[in-house]
Amino acid sequence: MDRWKQEGLRSANNGLRNQMEHFLDTFEQQRPRLAEMFRQMEAVRVQANSPDQSVEAVVDASGVLTDLTLSASALRKTPEQLADIIVAAVQEAARSARAQHEQLAASAGTESDGVPDLPDILPEAPSIHEVRAFFRSDEK
Repeated sequence: MDRWKQEGLRSANNGLRNQMEHFLDTFEQQRPRLAEMFRQMEAVRVQANSPDQSVEAVVDASGVLTDLTLSASALRKTPEQLADIIVAAVQEAARSARAQHEQLAASAGTESDGVPDLPDILPEAPSIHEVRAFFRSDEK
């Protein structure tokens, strides 16, 4: 291999190395903030009460019921009324949990906007931005 070709490969290699170092540096700077955001997303707990305050439902970040409190007045309702009130309270809590989750996810997306995309470094690599956009559209 001639000297010019070697210099060209060396220059391309140095450019690729610089891009990878920038990518890794940016990721390392953002990793603690992103980890905290994901921890917050996992810790979401939302409480909702029925309009008459007879039922209190608590759900986690996934909208899964984690606690249910029934007042004495709730127990005086018919089974059908009680079931409807419980379902409504759980659904309201789940909607609020989803809204909080989306808000945290949006801020996590904003945090990673400055990160270079993998195809910028290696054309055959999957795009982080496309994967993130897919999951954003999947949430709606």
